Amino acid sequence: MSLRTSPTPGALLAPLLLSLAWTTPVLSNSGGYSLVGDGGFFMRTSVPAAPTADLLGDDDTGHGAVSLNPQAASLFRGRSSGSLFATPPAVGIDVAEIMNVIASAEAGRADYDAVQHGAKIKPPADPTRMTLGEIYGWIEATPGQPHAIGRYQFIPATLKRLASNQQVPLGRRFSPALQDQLAHQLIEEAGLSAYKAGEMTQTAFMNNLAKIWAGLPTSSGKSYYHNYAGNRATVTWASFKAQMDEIFSG
Repeated sequence: MSLRTSPTPGALLAPLLLSLAWTTPVLSNSGGYSLVGDGGFFMRTSVPAAPTADLLGDDDTGHGAVSLNPQAASLFRGRSSGSLFATPPAVGIDVAEIMNVIASAEAGRADYDAVQHGAKIKPPADPTRMTLGEIYGWIEATPGQPHAIGRYQFIPATLKRLASNQQVPLGRRFSPALQDQLAHQLIEEAGLSAYKAGEMTQTAFMNNLAKIWAGLPTSSGKSYYHNYAGNRATVTWASFKAQMDEIFSG
């Protein structure tokens, strides 16, 4: 079976390191995630600023993207299988629909088997047929290229952080269920429960998602990483907002 790769050029990312204005580096990937967190993240999201960045290889960052909300990560600790939450939060939003919006901006038709198209040496099999350990092996054997993988375009640092937090064994298959489970934590870190509790506006939550996934636009209409390594939003703000409005009104 031939390996499918992500056809979405707008989601192309190179890892970024924000200026010293952030107390913790920001990591973004070649097709998907970047997380920032310095205690003031949510106050900045209503008017996203263009990042000042040095370009790095996605294997040179040394550690995964940090949690936007340390308490959010604890909800998922040890979730190697079964429920996505250790203690389910009170949220009434269909997280699967939010995931669909993200995936449409990041993975394209390749969906759970998407591989960043800039990777010259592809994995030896479709990602969903590989174990987590096999994916790590591919990453280690192919330095110097992008490695964003899966429906949510996890870069190595983010993938390893999430898998470690949820205590996912290396022998577990990188299945659609596992990818959803890992992405769910990122959505929570972006402020899903805070939004549901009335502690964050919808616009701020959406801007947080856009700071994680470069294919999504901020309220400025552009990707948070616009013009960095060719990044651009793959959907308009109006379309993004319309989709999220429908989800949140349900």
